Amino acid sequence: MARQHQELEVELGSALRAQRIERRLTQEDLAERANVSLGALKNLENGRGSTTGTMVRVVHALGRDEWLSSLAPDDTFNPLDLVDSRRAGTSRARRVRRRPQA
Repeated sequence: MARQHQELEVELGSALRAQRIERRLTQEDLAERANVSLGALKNLENGRGSTTGTMVRVVHALGRDEWLSSLAPDDTFNPLDLVDSRRAGTSRARRVRRRPQA
């Protein structure tokens, strides 16, 4: 069974806390380096919810940007490309259906 999002938040918070402690930083030091409030950092570390912005700032301040890079998809997808391809397909279909008038 898939883990619940709360369990994942707790695991992520624990991993970030471990990284902070490994670097011998206090919560106050890391919060200052990441430019986030102390309360936001405590919430993140305790898995009590956080914003994506807080998480990104803390991960960056810990020097673990590769964590974020690992989340990025291998192939980027622009939804507008799909719209453009559908429009092109529709235009061709209309051209094929039209018959010259006699």
